[in-house]
Amino acid sequence: MNFALKFFLVSALAILLGACATDTRDVPAEPEPQPQEPSEPSEPVEVDRVNPVDFADSRNLDNPESTLSQREIYFEFDRSDVRAEYLPIIRAHAQYLKANPSARMLLEGHADERGSREYNLGLGERRGNSVLDLMQAEGASASQIEVVSYGEERPVCRQSSESCWERNRRVEIVYTAR
Repeated sequence: MNFALKFFLVSALAILLGACATDTRDVPAEPEPQPQEPSEPSEPVEVDRVNPVDFADSRNLDNPESTLSQREIYFEFDRSDVRAEYLPIIRAHAQYLKANPSARMLLEGHADERGSREYNLGLGERRGNSVLDLMQAEGASASQIEVVSYGEERPVCRQSSESCWERNRRVEIVYTAR
């Protein structure tokens, strides 16, 4: 081949390869990794723990270490008076309601299967109202609390035994707004 043709082919090939090359001017260069200097061990960082007796803190509603996580009040047969062992639970929830005016609560009254349907509905309502009265005495607002009775309609245990009936005689504290 003659010299001019060879020169032309080599030049065309060089232009073609130059056009296909990537432009690295717009791509930021990766920084070279810097060797890590060994650091001195630091003291352990304490995580923001929830104080389980801070009954104003809504995180305690789900904290098993807090009284606020307890939401069932149990009753004796055919009774609606609250036993002393449940007063700390009621006080804790009343303090929560006082500290959180936008919180709303439903007190669900329940009874065991003994007695007529109408009687058990009334008993469940009396139980709910007993808890409501104690919460109000502790400073909770009645406008934040609603009482509903399910009587014997929503048992947690369906056996006909005293141990099962004990579990059904209750008021459940249900938060509808925290």
